Amino acid sequence: MTHFSGQPVVRMWTGVVRAEDADRYIRYVERTGMDAYSATPGNLGAWLLTRDLGNGRTEITTLSRWENLAVIAAFAGDDIERAVFYPEDDEFLIERDERVRHYQQA
Repeated sequence: MTHFSGQPVVRMWTGVVRAEDADRYIRYVERTGMDAYSATPGNLGAWLLTRDLGNGRTEITTLSRWENLAVIAAFAGDDIERAVFYPEDDEFLIERDERVRHYQQA
C-alpha cells in the first residue's frame, strides 16, 4: 500500500468509451461513482474529465480528493489501488485501467 503523510490524497482512474456513448456514460458515472464518492465521509470532492482521442473514442478520467488513505479504503475496500466498477460499466468501456493511481497533494 502507498503511504502518504499529512496531506490529502488524490485518486485517479481512466477509461475509454466510444465517442457516441460519452454523454450517456458521463450521466451514468455521475449517478454511480461520483455519487458514491460524495456519500463517503472523508471525500473532499470529485471531478469527471473528458478528452477526445479521435477515431471515435473519448477518454474519461475521474479525480477524487480524500482526507487520507483510510477513508479511501472505506470507499474502495482493502485493496485501495483496485478500481471500483459498477454493473453497466462493461456496456460502455472499451478500455479501462484496472488499477487506480494515488497522489499526495503538494
